[in-house]
Amino acid sequence: MSIIPGLGATGLFLGLKGVIFNDTVLAWFGSTPEDVPLYVRTLSTVLCDTAFAFLAAFICWSTFKKFGGTPILGFLVGLMLVSPALPNAYDVASGNVVPIYMFGFIPLVGYQGSVLTALITGIIGTRLEIFFRKIMPESMDLIFTPFVVILCSVGIALLVLGPLVHGFEYYAIIAFKHFLSLPAGIGGFLIGFIYPIAVMTGMHHMFIMIETSLIASTGFNPLITVCAMYGFANAAVCLAISIKSHDAAFKTSGISATATQLLGISEPALFGVVMRTGERALGIMILSSALGGMLLSLLSIKANSYGLAVLLSPLMYIYDRYQLIGYVCVGIIVFIFAFALTTLLINPNKMTQRARKQPLKNAVA
Repeated sequence: MSIIPGLGATGLFLGLKGVIFNDTVLAWFGSTPEDVPLYVRTLSTVLCDTAFAFLAAFICWSTFKKFGGTPILGFLVGLMLVSPALPNAYDVASGNVVPIYMFGFIPLVGYQGSVLTALITGIIGTRLEIFFRKIMPESMDLIFTPFVVILCSVGIALLVLGPLVHGFEYYAIIAFKHFLSLPAGIGGFLIGFIYPIAVMTGMHHMFIMIETSLIASTGFNPLITVCAMYGFANAAVCLAISIKSHDAAFKTSGISATATQLLGISEPALFGVVMRTGERALGIMILSSALGGMLLSLLSIKANSYGLAVLLSPLMYIYDRYQLIGYVCVGIIVFIFAFALTTLLINPNKMTQRARKQPLKNAVA
């Protein structure tokens, strides 16, 4: 998604805000959060809250662009979903504001943080635009096609999709939070186990929607936390295999793939080294990822952003010292565990000659 860099940057701003306004940090300078000047607090709000306040606009824009519509129309439709004229979704959820009811039973509220509503609205709007561009006379197309697209998209979103999808998202997030809080870290173990398999099948991109909804609604992202151990485990297994290999070309490619994984792109290491080495190497990687997810779940570690992996991922936890130390320690433990187990149990030199000649799959996440 084109919006990920912006949201990733916003996550870093949130992390820095957590440090700047932290009681312990301020105490080092003999200050308290109340002593922070108003203009600093205002600027931090602008930097940290804007992206999520207008998240629907960014998603609709990205969806229109992806599916062949006019991006500016998508952006306008998304802005209408979070119009100041509508009761704010967060205020309604907290009970501070009541929704406006249409016909006495359809609630009209803004859809701040509702990823699925914006995504489906963008898809519908794109299909409508493509259809009307084909049938609308050229003399009327410039004005009336956008008019119909905006009217239909916003009407469907506010009156039909919004109430249904927003409710689904709300309960899905609650269910996911309960799943992660299962006893003995079972939820974190299962997600840590499933995520590497999702990467193999290309389904890991679906996790982004859940992560975005979690951040927008709760301010935190525990999903990326338990998924992130896949990167540490994958890098460790890849590095151990590369070091033990006697094949110079394979060793060089493997070390290069390890470096790429440490920067967040996992496919070269996964497809080019780990999976080529055999099922045992793959099993060690998945097991290490699952155990890391379990530990993080037990420790209640959770990020406040997404989009950063392995070496850069600790930046998502700088908002709190416990979170940062806990995440880094578990990441190191997972890396050492996966590396040691691979070194002890895997002999890459037994790979068949045919497997060694297979080129690395340089896919990009």
